[in-house]
Amino acid sequence: MSAPLVTILDDEPEIRAMLSEAPEEAGFRTLAFARATEFEAALRRARPDVCLVDLSLPDRDGLTLVHRLALEQGATVIIISGRSQVQDRVTGLELGADDYIIKPFDPAEVVARIRARLRRDSATRQAGETARFNGWTAHFDRYTLEDESGRETPFSHAEGEVLRLFLERPRRLISRQAMQEALGGGAGDSFDRAMDVRISRLRTKLREDPRNPRLIKTIYGAGYIFLGDVEWG
Repeated sequence: MSAPLVTILDDEPEIRAMLSEAPEEAGFRTLAFARATEFEAALRRARPDVCLVDLSLPDRDGLTLVHRLALEQGATVIIISGRSQVQDRVTGLELGADDYIIKPFDPAEVVARIRARLRRDSATRQAGETARFNGWTAHFDRYTLEDESGRETPFSHAEGEVLRLFLERPRRLISRQAMQEALGGGAGDSFDRAMDVRISRLRTKLREDPRNPRLIKTIYGAGYIFLGDVEWG
């Protein structure tokens, strides 16, 4: 089995070199790009295990690219950015990024974050790729929700992690702390707000009434509970 592939998009040569060398020394394969057009062309030929993406790109809006990667490619996306404001981190996580690392960074931390994401992905694959609940089928191998008529709606890798967390723990309260420990991707207000957005999007895709959702219930001050009956396989 070949080593996991990490793709890197950053227009600064020094940063690209740093982001390539550390993962390669840790045993990963890497492909690095300075332009989004080259990066996207490469993704049509190979599917990376993790994408490291800078937001300040010369030829494309970084946040738009992150959203496309997360939703259309089902990619694991880690943002590497000099934008350190809370709102920047929130927006990146809301749009589907799995993690957010602020420049300047320690290369060892980047490698540790990559490994953490891959461990979660490995656990996901081992746990099963399909779950059925209340007329829906979640296909985690292709990141889609299928209704009873066969119509499919895509979800991002990050949304899929939240959905899987609910489906693995039906009818059990999941606290914010438990979600942060299970999913990672930051902490504090930025994590909480990103989770709120992802859950809201999942409710929309499950055609829930936002005023009275049937499946994903908010327990104010405590967390969330998923009320569906789940069958894996």
